[in-house]
Amino acid sequence: MTLNFSAKIQFSSDNENKSIYDSLNTDNEFYPENPTKTKISLDKEILIELESHHLPHLRANLNSILRLLQASYNTIISVKT
Repeated sequence: MTLNFSAKIQFSSDNENKSIYDSLNTDNEFYPENPTKTKISLDKEILIELESHHLPHLRANLNSILRLLQASYNTIISVKT
């Protein structure tokens, strides 16, 4: 029996969604050997869906995505001020 672990993140910011999405998605596209299936989409908000057979892989990728999301947002905000 194989267990699947998953996580879903929804994020929205006033005008920064597109820039943050581009940053996250570019990083995701250049890591095809990622053991965690990661889908990032943009509608009115950014939706990040992660799935893995191994909990440590999911946790590591989740931490990376959250750090990149925070870094992208903080960078955009710091440039605006």
